[in-house]
Amino acid sequence: MVDWLQNASLTASNTFGFEVVAERYAEVSDAAQIPSLLAIIEQQNWPLLILGGGSNLVLSSKLPGCVLRIALRGYDVLEDHVDHVIIRVAAGEEWHQCVTHCLQNGWYGLENLALIPGSVGAAPVQNIGAYGVELKDVVSKVDVYDRRAKQFDSLSVEQCHFGYRDSVFKSIHPDRYLITHVCFKLSKVPRVSVAYAALESACRHLYPNAASYSPRQVFDAVCYVRRSKLPDPSKLGNAGSFFKNPVVSSDVFFELKEAYPELVAYPDVQGYKLAAGWMIDYLGWKGRRIESVGVHKDQALVLVNHGGGSRESIESLSAQIQTDVMKCFRVFLEVEPRFYP
Repeated sequence: MVDWLQNASLTASNTFGFEVVAERYAEVSDAAQIPSLLAIIEQQNWPLLILGGGSNLVLSSKLPGCVLRIALRGYDVLEDHVDHVIIRVAAGEEWHQCVTHCLQNGWYGLENLALIPGSVGAAPVQNIGAYGVELKDVVSKVDVYDRRAKQFDSLSVEQCHFGYRDSVFKSIHPDRYLITHVCFKLSKVPRVSVAYAALESACRHLYPNAASYSPRQVFDAVCYVRRSKLPDPSKLGNAGSFFKNPVVSSDVFFELKEAYPELVAYPDVQGYKLAAGWMIDYLGWKGRRIESVGVHKDQALVLVNHGGGSRESIESLSAQIQTDVMKCFRVFLEVEPRFYP
């Protein structure tokens, strides 16, 4: 049986730290509970929010219906080969702890994704990525409960339709699947990716005499960079990068580059990916505060709650930034976090 809490506070369960109350709240610690629990929710026609680490959400002050936190735990080795391993990680495990656990066991590939807040189950929804690595690069499959078919299933990488901060779980069928486990194919042979300029610079700074870098050193460098640029949600409310880097055609990029020679961008299969943080900073938003919310002083991509903020105040701030960027650069900044409800 699952115990429902009435009018439960979720202030500590969303990284923005907004004061949020859920009409009903329950934690799922056993996957076997899921079918009957969802049957009750559908029978009552309650709105449902599946909650992971609360790190990529902008929540209203009152949430109708019910909130389910996926609290499944555990690691399983499905296949153990000479050069790689396939592991199955429960959705309720904390993401950074998962990265650390894998590194300690000699399973490599997740180092560049260290210190990203949230749960393992939430990671595929966003196809989280950092410093040249995306989740899709290391996932082998995602185990789910299919609410439409009313059965447990596994989705291949192709079926997940991973894109830039996107997946089938986010934009194609956002309410169909409940993620229970994520399976990773990780290397047992140390291989690292330090092509990202800021990461390579941090590696040189931390290990100036190293001819090459180990996965542990890359992990340390990623943590160093993130801690130097991004605020700790436990100390300053935020949801990480708030805007996606917009992708434009080559023609648009060269036109913008001529008008703004210092514009930062990266080659992309569709043209160029513009650095949204650079544009926001260029327009003078970095460090600005509007009452209880603002833009972080060191990272213009991060919107923060200084205390007492709300969904409405963050929504207003982000809309002002989007308007300014559109007026100046003629590109639209898409928001990364999910607004609910």
